[in-house]
Amino acid sequence: MSATTAAKSDGFSLGRLLLEGRAFFALIAIIAVFSFLSPNYFTVSNFLIMSSQVAIYGILSIGMLLVILNGGIDLSVGSILALCGVVAGAMMQGVTLEWAGVILYPPVWAVVVLTVAVGALVGALNGVLVAFFKVPPFVATLGVMYVARGVALLMTNGLTYNNLRGSEALGNTGFNWLGFNRLWGIPISVIVLAVVAILAGLMLSRSAFGRWLYASGGNERAAELSGVPVRLVKITVYTVSGALAAVAGLVLASQLTSAGPTAGTTYELTAIAAVVIGGAALTGGRGGVRGTMLGAFVIGFLSAGLVIIGVSSYWQTVFTGAVIVLAVLMNSIQYGRGGRKS
Repeated sequence: MSATTAAKSDGFSLGRLLLEGRAFFALIAIIAVFSFLSPNYFTVSNFLIMSSQVAIYGILSIGMLLVILNGGIDLSVGSILALCGVVAGAMMQGVTLEWAGVILYPPVWAVVVLTVAVGALVGALNGVLVAFFKVPPFVATLGVMYVARGVALLMTNGLTYNNLRGSEALGNTGFNWLGFNRLWGIPISVIVLAVVAILAGLMLSRSAFGRWLYASGGNERAAELSGVPVRLVKITVYTVSGALAAVAGLVLASQLTSAGPTAGTTYELTAIAAVVIGGAALTGGRGGVRGTMLGAFVIGFLSAGLVIIGVSSYWQTVFTGAVIVLAVLMNSIQYGRGGRKS
């Protein structure tokens, strides 16, 4: 191999390293800059607080990653988060059985299970619309986004369920456990995020479903001809995305000890941004959990840093948007104009 060829090879490798590691380098830069601007930014206590806030974005982003790997998009996750938070809040307030003249107060574990089931059901609706009725994912999930938000508003009349801690007398205490408790000094929400990320990573790298997902996202027609159950994969990823949105809704409601129909507004855009910043191709077939997690931390740590140094919320939106645009540009460079890696 000639010296010129070697130089090109070395240059390409360095460029690939910078592109594929952009989320990691961006996170390091954010930590360094804000640590310099504020000595309180990267203390252990503040790091744990920021991580607990990032956990909500991260859980949503993993569900979004699965959908994007399949070549789709899910605009409904923010509304599903709000709807599921309201469902949990309503159950914590008591379920009235008019025919029996009693009010039931489900235990917290039942509230969690039923809420996740609602999220999975709404996600499955997205999957059925996309897989069986061939509705474009953007249109299907946009419609479900409005329906889910509307149902949440109807359930509450636009109000918020407050003080969702529960009561020992009613036997439903512990709802705020997800949001406030710690295990080995680590917030429970961060542990939930870690478990979800590990399971998703193992599923993508070690299971037949993971291979089916990458194959169908890379080339759906070829995957179908190879025997991949494309419709099943579509329905599954949207169902999982809805279930994870429900988990994120439970974590948020637990942290706030309240649930309202306006929660999670624009969270779907944050989840998409985390996936893109993490290096996934919007056309499907390429991406991973590690990059998505880094993307979620980039957005979360950037937002927290801007708050700490007192930047206006308007400028926070500008900076976050600029990071997203830059990530999309680098995504285009990495995978080409068509979204496929050359």
